[in-house]
Amino acid sequence: MYLVYRPDGQEEPTRYKYQPQRLMSAEREMLERRTDRNFSDFHKDVMQGNSLCRRALLYMYTKRDHAKVKWEDVDFAWDELTIEYSKSEWIEMRDAASESLRGDQLAMALEQIDKEIEAAYDDSEETGKASSPLAV
Repeated sequence: MYLVYRPDGQEEPTRYKYQPQRLMSAEREMLERRTDRNFSDFHKDVMQGNSLCRRALLYMYTKRDHAKVKWEDVDFAWDELTIEYSKSEWIEMRDAASESLRGDQLAMALEQIDKEIEAAYDDSEETGKASSPLAV
């Protein structure tokens, strides 16, 4: 999945590959301190749209590229920052739906997922299967 930042006036969005299980411990600890949440709750809140958690995540990625950036420098309009699944992740969700749903539920789910697949970022350069968001 990707954290996608589309500020006004920027032609192309900035896309950060968000792999929670691949973040370094110092980054996870910083996110926990900034948001006062353990990392599992942090990830869940990012996915549910928590603004503080998404800001902390954008701060972490921005800091990777610009070491001197300050927390106060990271600000965004709500519609400028989203979490998006990649095409391969949507395909994996489609396969899971096909295995677990039946009848009308399956048809409705596949119709929605197919629309998402068409619009999703193509990450085909990535190799291997999409992994679970958090290590169990």
